[in-house]
Amino acid sequence: MTAEVSGATDAPGAAGAAARGIFPPELLDRCISCGFCLPACPTYALSKDEKSSPRGRITLMRALETGVLEDDDPTLREESSFCLGCRACEPVCPAGVQYGELLEHWRSHQWQGRHRPPLARVLTNVVVRNWLVRRLGTFRGHARTATSSAQGPHLMLGCFERALFPGVSRAARRLRPELDAPADQGCCGALHAHNGDLELGRTMARRLGEQLPGTIVTTAGGCAAHLSGVLGRDRVLEFSEYVARDGSASLGELRIDGRRARVALQDSCHLRNGMDVWREPRELIAAVADYVELPGAAQCCGSAGTYSLLRPRDSRRVLAPKLDQIEAAGVDYVVAVNPGCQRQLVTGLRRRRSRVRVLHLTELLAAAQAGGLPGRRLRLGVRPGRRAEVPADEPAGLTAHLTDRPLPDDPGAAGAGRPDALDGSAGPDETHRS
Repeated sequence: MTAEVSGATDAPGAAGAAARGIFPPELLDRCISCGFCLPACPTYALSKDEKSSPRGRITLMRALETGVLEDDDPTLREESSFCLGCRACEPVCPAGVQYGELLEHWRSHQWQGRHRPPLARVLTNVVVRNWLVRRLGTFRGHARTATSSAQGPHLMLGCFERALFPGVSRAARRLRPELDAPADQGCCGALHAHNGDLELGRTMARRLGEQLPGTIVTTAGGCAAHLSGVLGRDRVLEFSEYVARDGSASLGELRIDGRRARVALQDSCHLRNGMDVWREPRELIAAVADYVELPGAAQCCGSAGTYSLLRPRDSRRVLAPKLDQIEAAGVDYVVAVNPGCQRQLVTGLRRRRSRVRVLHLTELLAAAQAGGLPGRRLRLGVRPGRRAEVPADEPAGLTAHLTDRPLPDDPGAAGAGRPDALDGSAGPDETHRS
């Protein structure tokens, strides 16, 4: 059965039908179907389809909860996957709907067994094994300390971040040497919570909290939001929060050709929408460079954890207007505060042969403190037919993505973000959309 969604008319409780216990009723009944969430939703902007909005998806959740729709309904399967999970709907919701938690419950029910995307299953199976997580970063030279203090502060290394961007943790410890970084720490469980295994994700967060007692400082916005939701907001700090506490007077300045560098920021969706952390990274950037606000800095970049891997075409459609904004802003660097966002921006900008370089906030601040970036092997703006070299900290596994050229109709191509490209004419991802 395929749902016909009219979220504006569906009342909470869905006509008193027997609940199946999939969703906490206090979360599901909070939505008043006002529609304030629609303009904030990236997938609604792409599709202009009610069922691809937070209000429409909550109507689908109610239909699932009351048995109006069966578990294998194609609309339920599609919309649970099409949603980015960016939580942009939460800050604008007058009723305080915790949509991110609802989505986690939905996927934990919908993505059981063979219904979980195979790649998501592989990734979650990797990071649940601490020895394998440690192995990921063994040869990448991420920060590590031999001992761990009783109450911290501890630097959370992340699972894939330590392998993909080991320079982030090294920069964090250069800036704040008091942070210990034990190499035997495991995954925080955010990947599981967002990909259909909420309870295991929470268990992993509690386990990490026992490994790292006291204050945990993280350089990954998505991990920070998940950890704070499980361990408590008082125990978890994102790196910009931690640094901002003691000011930025000692951070120096980043200059290019005698002028202050022009730097933009891409917000982490979960960090901004789930933890209300967005001022601190802007203030730190402004302390060391000329900060440039992008029109869409607060909007999702399309990375969304595993989304860019599970739904690459939709991911690039979300990213395209952001890339246009970055290139139009005339910035030298764009800063990320989440490894998934960093990877997404590196990939997208290199596909366009852009001259804008992507850095994590810790790398930018460490460079300013050291008086400038070290010599780079990266050659920007390479001519056609010439091989683009890869920076020392850039994962070799991404090389194929970073040096390929978009096809003429690729949603990541230059100009793909203009308004007429968001009317759906580019077409959905046929391998995922039903």
